[in-house]
Amino acid sequence: MNIVIVGSGIAGVTFAEKYRALSPNADIVLVTNEHDGYYSRPLLSRGFTKADIEQSIILKTFAKLRENGIDVIAGSVVAAIDRIAKTIAIDGPGQEKSLAYDKLILAQGSAAFIPPPFRPYEKLFYSLNSLIDLKAMRKFRQPFLNQNKHPHWAIVGGGLIGCEVASDLAVAGDKVTIYHAMDRLMERQLVAEDSTSLLKVLQTSGVEVLLNQSVQSFAEEGGKVCVLTDVTSEFDAVIVACGFLPRTELAQLADLNSGRGIKVNAYMQTNDEAIFALGDGAELPDGKLYAYILPIRSQALWLANYLAGQEQAAWSPAPFSTKAKVHGFEAGHAYNL
Repeated sequence: MNIVIVGSGIAGVTFAEKYRALSPNADIVLVTNEHDGYYSRPLLSRGFTKADIEQSIILKTFAKLRENGIDVIAGSVVAAIDRIAKTIAIDGPGQEKSLAYDKLILAQGSAAFIPPPFRPYEKLFYSLNSLIDLKAMRKFRQPFLNQNKHPHWAIVGGGLIGCEVASDLAVAGDKVTIYHAMDRLMERQLVAEDSTSLLKVLQTSGVEVLLNQSVQSFAEEGGKVCVLTDVTSEFDAVIVACGFLPRTELAQLADLNSGRGIKVNAYMQTNDEAIFALGDGAELPDGKLYAYILPIRSQALWLANYLAGQEQAAWSPAPFSTKAKVHGFEAGHAYNL
């Protein structure tokens, strides 16, 4: 069996390692645009209070995966899928430009969602969706620290990621202002009572929270970045944290069915019997996307067992919970998932 996996996050790597254990003779190739190895994406939002984060976040190097019989083509993008020839086209520094597969696993995850009105200003703000993003933000921050100063950040978005990043920056000593369009924080995950508690925790840590805000655009002026609402405010840097967007472009180019994510059946199979999708880019028959570690890992382990002939029943999610990584905050009620 020739297995090709696109993506080196928890879905792709968990599947690759499990399938290698179940199928010692299979050819397994993992294609990724990452360079640093397999890392813990949830730890990105703790990237400012941990001095060694760029090393400690790495769970496994690509060299280690190769030692375990998983070929990794790093720093490369899959440009196209030829479903008839069962090949993928690769754009990257490696020698291989086309790769054949018997089974193709799409585990590309999601990108940061940038609201359309913000897109003309993308050079003026950061988003936090990868280790590359985190490194860029830490690099920007370091000259301030070298002068015993701290930058003032604006974070647009008071959802899970926005609150986690705001909390970590504030605990690290930076000044932070959150702009949130809704009337309470993390309204999708928390009941109103917990949103109020979260607000108090963030304010106690020094975060300024502005609710019911309509951010219109951004501008650069005198080395500062301006956030334009009904007033204009200046910051050293801006982070846009408005949610995630499943990566479906590659699937759409190959005429695979997609909606919010890549549409799959209960067996994680697309409308092409040789192509499967995993993780927060996969849309299940009930329309749900599972953007949390436990169900993503469960999907990957299940699919490895299924393709190795060790599982016949369809995948179903086990009960799971999540938790916001906000310093000093504990929700009093279950999260809405």
